Amino acid sequence: MSSVDSSGDGGKWLDAHYDPVAGLYTFSSCIDLADLSGDRESRLVVGDLGTGSSGMKLKVYRGTALISENSLLDLPAGLVAFFMDLHEPRIPAVAVASGPCIYVYKNLRPYFKFTLPSLDINPLEQTVITCIGTLKKSTADEDGISCLVIGTENSNVFILDPEAFTILCKMSLPAVPTMMDVTGQFDVEFRITVACRNGSIYILRRESEKPKYCIELSSHPVGLVRVGKNMVVGCTDESLQGFTQKGKKLWKIILPAPVTTMAAMDLPTRGLQAVLVGLANCQVHLYRDKNLLSTIKTPDTVTSICFGRYGREDGTLIMTTKGGGIMVKILKRTAVFDAMDSTPGPPLAQSVRLNVPKKTKLYVDQTLRERENGLAMHRAFHMDLSRTRVAAARAYVKALESSLTPMSSSLSKPLKMNAVVQGLGPSFKLTLNIQNTASCRPIMNLAINFLYDNNLYRIRNPYRKIPLLVPGLIYPVETFVECTSDKGISDIIKVFVLHEEKSSPLLTAHINMPVSEGLVLS
Repeated sequence: MSSVDSSGDGGKWLDAHYDPVAGLYTFSSCIDLADLSGDRESRLVVGDLGTGSSGMKLKVYRGTALISENSLLDLPAGLVAFFMDLHEPRIPAVAVASGPCIYVYKNLRPYFKFTLPSLDINPLEQTVITCIGTLKKSTADEDGISCLVIGTENSNVFILDPEAFTILCKMSLPAVPTMMDVTGQFDVEFRITVACRNGSIYILRRESEKPKYCIELSSHPVGLVRVGKNMVVGCTDESLQGFTQKGKKLWKIILPAPVTTMAAMDLPTRGLQAVLVGLANCQVHLYRDKNLLSTIKTPDTVTSICFGRYGREDGTLIMTTKGGGIMVKILKRTAVFDAMDSTPGPPLAQSVRLNVPKKTKLYVDQTLRERENGLAMHRAFHMDLSRTRVAAARAYVKALESSLTPMSSSLSKPLKMNAVVQGLGPSFKLTLNIQNTASCRPIMNLAINFLYDNNLYRIRNPYRKIPLLVPGLIYPVETFVECTSDKGISDIIKVFVLHEEKSSPLLTAHINMPVSEGLVLS
């Protein structure tokens, strides 16, 4: 594999191979590196999407040559290499998620086919696989036996036994998973981080059928990579964000272009853990946390990235492009990554010392007072805080008892109402949106009554009945309010929702009417 110096990346990489017409169309989830022959020489395993409707294949590359092809029946959703037994020589199998099935290849030949269980609602329908990963069974060794972890279209996550391919564990998610990262061991403790189609990230743990933590993102995730104990997420709003394994946000940076793909760059021999981010502006950025370490310019937009041992080189970067090309780069042994290479330093004003005034006598006296009376001040603070909480609770209870809230506290007739006022005056349109929040029981025999100042406003029909309220639907009740005053003042209109069997209103709303601009201008 010949290599020459590349350009645009600070001289840290060597260009080993570039074929712009390789006809290879894939994503980062469908590419992996594995020693498939037991000769300590890694091969590149790719799930090729073909044209999207035909020509889907499992391809294996050695160096720059294609050495094996297997046809796939459906589009591949993910591909992983994993050890499924303890046999010698230690040769991993390849699992390809395609449609509702997982096809397992051993020695590059079909070995086993696992099909997802059918759905309970319709026995004729089967769900499909959306993402796949691996989880070590009992040991964290590099060649330890691994379980397959799959996410499905019906919002489930399955963990499969590596030998019998039976379902060891089933977990449910609130939405459809699209990407996942798996760490730990099944028999000890594990953590599955799943990015879902609803724009959230969920964290599953051992002995829990539902997510332990949830991260709500401002936009949908397009890339998910674990670095150590933290997660790095690329989003559609052209941002890169870092989170802890419990979902706490650490940092956020804005990228110069949309994210196309992401992958981890783990090089234990150099103590380097970073994230490779492919961008739509034909660049690949290398980040350690939020610091940019290196930039690689590519001739086309990168669609998939894979970093690891290829052949006999540990630091090999493999990329495929939007046009079907393939690139192979090798990290120089003399390459040094410094966070200051591509990021600007602090502003000069930061080194200028501020003219901070000396501590005044008042500050010193106040500090001594706090030090001597700290316990009493703390007790007084908590006493005031408790009084505030009691006052707020009493006001809330009083509002519930007198039905002064826009939400009913009755368990038999749960209602919710909000009001919208439209217009500049003197005529206003008042719309009341009433909703029955019960699960299955309708509400009947309701009426609305308006209470207002007759000297300021006039409503044609201040009392009207409400039709039957079906649960869940929002019923708009519209009326027109005429302002009869020319003094440029406004008042409150009270709205009561009544029931024929109750003397007190179910709920009450106070509407602050705007000043009538029509009469003021006249």
